[in-house]
Amino acid sequence: MSTQEAERTDQTDRKKYEFRKVIEDLTQYEGSGTQLVTIYIPPDRQISDVAAHITQEHSEASNIKSKQTRTNVQDALRSIKDRLRYYDTYPPENGMVLFSGAIDSGGGRTEMITRVLEDPPQPIQSFRYHCDSAFLTEPLEHMLADQGLFGLIVLDRREANVGWLRGKRVEPVKSASSLVPGKQRKGGQSAQRFARLRLEAIDNFYQEVAGMANNLFVPERHELDGILVGGPSPTKDEFLDGDYLHHELGEKVLGKFDVAYTDESGLSDLVDAAGDVLADQEVMRDKREMEDFFAELHGGELATYGFEPTRRNLVMGSVERLLLSEDLRQDVVVYDCPDGEEFALVDRRADTPEHACESGAPADVANREDAIEHLIGIAEQRGTESKLISTDFEKGEQLLDAFGGIAGVLRYSTGI
Repeated sequence: MSTQEAERTDQTDRKKYEFRKVIEDLTQYEGSGTQLVTIYIPPDRQISDVAAHITQEHSEASNIKSKQTRTNVQDALRSIKDRLRYYDTYPPENGMVLFSGAIDSGGGRTEMITRVLEDPPQPIQSFRYHCDSAFLTEPLEHMLADQGLFGLIVLDRREANVGWLRGKRVEPVKSASSLVPGKQRKGGQSAQRFARLRLEAIDNFYQEVAGMANNLFVPERHELDGILVGGPSPTKDEFLDGDYLHHELGEKVLGKFDVAYTDESGLSDLVDAAGDVLADQEVMRDKREMEDFFAELHGGELATYGFEPTRRNLVMGSVERLLLSEDLRQDVVVYDCPDGEEFALVDRRADTPEHACESGAPADVANREDAIEHLIGIAEQRGTESKLISTDFEKGEQLLDAFGGIAGVLRYSTGI
């Protein structure tokens, strides 16, 4: 990957993370009654038209019976209209989404908030005004879903499994067991009759597997990026050469691959075996990053992991690639100490803990920020690539569970 491509990937990953974080916050908010306002604005919708629509909604809100709900809805609409004054004729390139309303802040109190999400990962398709007890975030969540949809089939003459590769996630869906007899014929049967019965059983099993695949994949055939088939030879060859699949699915088969296992684990093995075909997919990029890290961890000197060692290496400029779990949900607290700043990693929703400096002096809190943003900020200053790694595969899970979601591959060994 070129330097420019790497920078674009880093920027895309960070933007997706920032959107995901905001969406997670928004889904936590609740309003009393239908008073949380969400507005989706497509890129071709003039700001003046949106402002006129909000003025109309503000007027119609005067008919709301509950005084509190009426006041909160009108205040939210007024706040959104004020935000729109910062924009010219049209919204940003991919449109924008505005959220505003009085949220429950506990103790019977409410707090008015307004959030603007500019230029989402994909263009907003249509104008939408939504007023409810929760903000409407589902359309944005769909945009952030990992891209790519592949059908997966693994089979031998004993069993078969069919499923999906959705972005970075392997999803087993259907399985079947075979009634194909072994090659050893039972007593009393002629070899010719036994061979014929066995071929019929194989044919019936292939038809059953194709039926599972057809039922699962045909409804999604227009969204499918391809189909991968795995298993031992000659099973997968017989299956594909026999034209058992629906003809539209047959045209989408990207390749057949040798896979030793045909249970659910075989679906993940199939994705690994098809690495060259899937080279441009996010799941393979994540796997390559983690394979490089584990290679250095077990046989080299260029692996770092954990918050403190990785951060120190980042500050030194010795990290070539920073690896962060997409599911890392922690903050970095910065404390002022007599000998300089000290840092602690805490759960995002936990209170800021007290801290004693290494010198023994009590510490004052200087700052608290999201851990991913804190580390990526240092990486950008040092020219380090940053990669957000999914937990939808084994080594991605290990990054989060075994290494705290923070690791890296170094440019040179530092001994830290």
